[in-house]
Amino acid sequence: MEPDRQQLRLAVQRQPADFIAWVMLADAELEAGDVLAGEQAAARALQLRPQHPEALARLGRARWMQGRHAEAATALRQAADLAPQHPGIALWLGHALEDAGQPEAAADAYRHAHTLLPAEPYITAQLLNWQRRLCDWRDIERLSAQVRQAVARGQAAVEPFAFLSEDSSAAEQLACARQRAAAIAVGVRPLPAATVRPQGRLRVGFLSNGFGAHPTGLLTVALFEQLRALGTLDLHLFALNDDDGSDIRSRLHAAATQWHDVSAQPHQRIAEGIRAAGIDVLFDLRGWGGGGTPQVLAMRPAPVQVNWLAYPGTSGAAWMDHVLADAFVLPPALEAGFSETVRRLPRAFQPSDTTRVLQPPASREACGLPASGVVLCCFNNSYKLNPRSVQRLFAVLHGVPGSVLWLLSGPGNADARLRGAARQARLDPARLVFMPKAPHPAYLARYQHADLFLDTHPYNAHTTASDAVWAGCPVLTCPGATFASRVAGSLNHHLGLARLNVADDASFVATAIALGNDPPALRALRAELAQRRVDSGLFDMAGFASDLTDAVEAMARERGWQGAHTP
Repeated sequence: MEPDRQQLRLAVQRQPADFIAWVMLADAELEAGDVLAGEQAAARALQLRPQHPEALARLGRARWMQGRHAEAATALRQAADLAPQHPGIALWLGHALEDAGQPEAAADAYRHAHTLLPAEPYITAQLLNWQRRLCDWRDIERLSAQVRQAVARGQAAVEPFAFLSEDSSAAEQLACARQRAAAIAVGVRPLPAATVRPQGRLRVGFLSNGFGAHPTGLLTVALFEQLRALGTLDLHLFALNDDDGSDIRSRLHAAATQWHDVSAQPHQRIAEGIRAAGIDVLFDLRGWGGGGTPQVLAMRPAPVQVNWLAYPGTSGAAWMDHVLADAFVLPPALEAGFSETVRRLPRAFQPSDTTRVLQPPASREACGLPASGVVLCCFNNSYKLNPRSVQRLFAVLHGVPGSVLWLLSGPGNADARLRGAARQARLDPARLVFMPKAPHPAYLARYQHADLFLDTHPYNAHTTASDAVWAGCPVLTCPGATFASRVAGSLNHHLGLARLNVADDASFVATAIALGNDPPALRALRAELAQRRVDSGLFDMAGFASDLTDAVEAMARERGWQGAHTP
């Protein structure tokens, strides 16, 4: 146990009426991932001083970490009302309101925190990120400049995932990730060094909060099934998330050599469990994406640790050894922006669930689409719909008469704001059609009504691009100079459809308009995609399993592993 926690536990034993010590202990327990202990310490503080905002805030934070979002929002709202000048409480309130389904109120909380501490980059980044999600572009250029300047000065520990949405370079993203990793490392004591087993079957761990009906689960489940069938590696899946009852979760569980439910466990216990399992190579399938446990990786539970798939950028962390990529998404020119050693697969780095069967879609009318006309779509999350990307989309609408743009419905008033932006661009807002979030099979089926997927920049389609091409909808993208801006391009490249990777915004708009006004060309493109899907190897998960096994074994050999069998 970390010294601070131990000292605080001793302090409250010696002086059980010390309110401040209980609040500090609640903070320490929550930072260590021990939510139950943190909740108990906060409750004890509340007993000593009922309705004290600092104690209420810690209880709310514990409820939030437990997934009890409505209760968290209630407790934090009470705390914020009692301490309206406390920026930290306003920030936590924003987090709770996000997850409690009150997106506009969350923005108000973040904005209030920013008003109280306008020079604090972390709070500024939270406000900026949430405004992007709400398609609220007021003042975002100034907010973005403030965050980027803070990163450049080394003054920020902003969330690297949110920073991916800024128009930043790979070098800036590395600086951001390094600063966040440094902040994590301060409170972590690594385990004693471990070594890869000298011989025998390798034990490979995968740590994720997405083992279920989640993009990570959807991308990896068929691959894990093929790895299990190949039978070369022992697969240990460490699930940070509770069982969601999904079919994907059941399939993942069945594919694992050993399943580890580590949800709600303290960071130390998770790390010790990984070490006890004798993991040789550990894949982090969350990274800085939120809901992960970088503290666990910082404890170095495995001798080889790999950043892969869920976070499209560098960890910036000394405790991550490799990043798994491909030659398109991470070309040699971008290597300087990564703290890890780059390992490349001979295929696209992103797997996919190739067992999915396309269902017949609902009718165009049921989907809110007109009976005829070209359907352009972009089902990326709302935070990727920045002014540059939306201006590009609207330019295509102007150039393709009678077309509509099919979007995923966003949180709060995001849809209304996009309709307002359409009006300002002299477009009929009715040409924007919003799709409510739907179960994955229903969502996937709807791509059959879409003629062309128009990507965003600088954070482009990832899982969504894979969904689109699997369902037969071609993706037009403009690859950039960061990992996050090259994922859709990687899929096109490996499909043999590199001509859908265009050089700049002007080419993007011109290509989309040309295709949109040429229905035979669109039909021919879809037919070509259907054939490429079969013969390109992009969706060959048995081949992917073999390539991934080769990569794992190469990493292990570098650390002294001599093979699965004794010479």
